[in-house]
Amino acid sequence: MAVIQPGTKVLVSGANGFIAIWIVKNLLERGYDVRGVVRSAGKGKYLQDTFAEHGNRLEIAIVEDITKDGAFDEAVKGVNGIMHTASPVTLDIDNPQSVIEPAVKGTLGILKSAIKNGSPSLKRVVFTSSCAAVRNEMTSRAEPFTENNWNDASVQVVEEKGRDAASISKYRASKTLAEKAAWDLYNEHKSELKWDFAVIIPPYVFGPCLQELKSPVDLNVSVREWRDNLFTPGIRDNETFATEGPCWVDVRDLAEGHVRALEREEAGGERIIIASGINTWQEWLDTAHSIESSPVMNRGNPGAGVNAAHKIRYSNAKGVSLLGMEYRGKEEVARDMLADFKRRGW
Repeated sequence: MAVIQPGTKVLVSGANGFIAIWIVKNLLERGYDVRGVVRSAGKGKYLQDTFAEHGNRLEIAIVEDITKDGAFDEAVKGVNGIMHTASPVTLDIDNPQSVIEPAVKGTLGILKSAIKNGSPSLKRVVFTSSCAAVRNEMTSRAEPFTENNWNDASVQVVEEKGRDAASISKYRASKTLAEKAAWDLYNEHKSELKWDFAVIIPPYVFGPCLQELKSPVDLNVSVREWRDNLFTPGIRDNETFATEGPCWVDVRDLAEGHVRALEREEAGGERIIIASGINTWQEWLDTAHSIESSPVMNRGNPGAGVNAAHKIRYSNAKGVSLLGMEYRGKEEVARDMLADFKRRGW
């Protein structure tokens, strides 16, 4: 039996973000009503214009500062499901608290509001975490990481080094601390709640963009890195093109995973990695050139990297077994991303 069904209302925080806007699209097309939380009226207008065909089935709630106590108290009222995606994603970090505080406070804030003001019809809260909360500081590992792993190592590094820790460690610590705080709060109150909790864990997220963008500088971190590896001269040498590359998922598949986690009873109480595959940057270059070769696109060493021994991998078995996930391949993803850039004149 579905926990939540089309025709009911779902709150999506950070609704104008790269991942969240695809979740909003998926929900609306499935027949859900959506309350999108954004930080300003201008961001809300962009959403309403983007999804104008769905009329008043999309409503906008303004929460200017998600770290304030009670920020979500009104927004959570009367919804049947909550998707919390709003959290800082940046690798330009000096003070680690600049990412840890909003990640933790925003997550606890929406859960506290759901505990206090959630309606009796609220059935599930789905939280977007990250594989940054799963992996550790290791640069390589023979076995794939699974949902049983936690990245306590990055938290320890940040505790010991503070501002002197690497930015990636600060980011990973923020994701780990936010998800752990969420589970702690949920488990503390679980016996008194009518709703349950599930966590979706993506790696790098690629795919075409729906969010408002004025230039490539405005791209989210993962898509900007994908584009830079294809089009920035000298960004890396041929050896690293052929040996390095992240585990990834297409944003549309990730949105589907979120909605299935909202709907499927067996997802309750679970951490679920949603990940498609892993490819070297050389494989992405070769794929992009096979679709639309360009003299301004990096070439690397064509054909190299196909049999690379990937240093960090994640198991997607749980998402396949619990949610029935199927994933797009890199050819479709590359084609759609290149078309998106071309449409934008980039």
